[in-house]
Amino acid sequence: MTHSVEKIGGTSMTNYEAVRDNIVLAGGEDGNVYGRIFVVSAYGGVTDLLLENKRNSHPGVYALFADDGAETLWRDALSNVGNTLKEINAGLFPDIEQLAEANKYIESRLFEAERCMDNLHRLCQHGHFGLEDHLLTVREMLASIGEAHSAWNTAALLTRDGVNARYIDLSGWRAEEALPLDDHIREALAGIDLTTTLPIVTGYAHCQEGLMASFDRGYSEMTFSRMAVISGAREAVIHKEYHLSSADPRLVGADKVVPIGRTNYDVADQLANLGMEAIHPRAAKGLRQQKIALRVKNTFEPDHAGTLIDCDYRSEKPCVEIIAGRKQVYALEVFDQDMVGALWQYEQKILAAIERFKGTVITKDINANTITNYLGVNLKTVKRIVSAVKELFPSAEVSTRKVAIISAIGSDMQVPGMLAKTVSALASANISVLAMHQSMRQVDMQFVVNEDDYEMGVASLHRCLVEVHDHGEAICAA
Repeated sequence: MTHSVEKIGGTSMTNYEAVRDNIVLAGGEDGNVYGRIFVVSAYGGVTDLLLENKRNSHPGVYALFADDGAETLWRDALSNVGNTLKEINAGLFPDIEQLAEANKYIESRLFEAERCMDNLHRLCQHGHFGLEDHLLTVREMLASIGEAHSAWNTAALLTRDGVNARYIDLSGWRAEEALPLDDHIREALAGIDLTTTLPIVTGYAHCQEGLMASFDRGYSEMTFSRMAVISGAREAVIHKEYHLSSADPRLVGADKVVPIGRTNYDVADQLANLGMEAIHPRAAKGLRQQKIALRVKNTFEPDHAGTLIDCDYRSEKPCVEIIAGRKQVYALEVFDQDMVGALWQYEQKILAAIERFKGTVITKDINANTITNYLGVNLKTVKRIVSAVKELFPSAEVSTRKVAIISAIGSDMQVPGMLAKTVSALASANISVLAMHQSMRQVDMQFVVNEDDYEMGVASLHRCLVEVHDHGEAICAA
């Protein structure tokens, strides 16, 4: 266990000089750049163009292709992706010959993707073939282009700059068969001497399990996690464009937030539940089981140790480590007088409807005749879920409301009176608490508020629970 496996996020990838100087060259021990495996994301914004924009749902190539009547649009979108990728190349490769080689590589990927999609589109004009049956395969193929582009470029640039980097393509392009993920990783790493070679690995991995079916846009974290587990890494590292801090600096002020020095996987799970992932919970599972610590670092502050996440950490004294939350949450309330005594039957069917449309349940309320699920979905999806639930329970009153969730999270929050203090802080800011939850394990408290109160609520709780303490360099640091 002498090496690390490190993942570089998309925003960081867009700045090659920072990646080279702050991560590759500055990150090695005693000036040795080797002894590490890098798993890279696509350049920032590229996967949005290939699939869909994850923030505003603006359609990319995949979304347009999935719309059966948008043939001209998806072709234009794919052409636009090609132009964007070559613009990125032009900014990275000043040498004409190297630029031509980089463009040739990505053009071949785009050409083959377009040919496959064109053949599939024509095949599905026949009644025996349904486009829906092949969309996940198309989605994976398109997503893989982004990571193949960034990984190939990074390996070529580092080689140019004197590092013995090797491009490792896990995307399965032209592969005759799909291997299980772990076998695919073992085969890719076979024969590589990590003491003299720096592998640059695609964040997307083609495998029998089908990563996108389970993880969708979080597939690169699963590749990263399994790479660390299979290779027996001593540490896993994620490089982002920001610190894992006590709150969003845009909401509470950069001068008020505190980088988290150390925490545990339990806290990471709570963040993931709110959609603010340090790492996907299922990707963290393998690291946790193998006792591999995860470090989250800021690419642009290489001298900072970052946040160490492990299995055993518990703050020396009870405290709140992070104020986090989520806007654009839909409260799906199902009220039925006949629910009394049959809660589990209602709950099972409601959850099945939510799962059918791939909805995410953040938290829930249950009483004698009402079940409220708080969903992290868009408006289109929540309408479909409501329609399905109404069909299941014609006599029930089904309603939705747009809300926000604010959460106080810590590895140990067993402080008497903390809940009362927190509610009082929200009330003093004239914020109405619509619902609240605190489990007996006391690692988080969740408050449901009106969406318009989200920003003020985060600032109020941070002021009440975090800023009152003298944290020194980092909150709850080791």
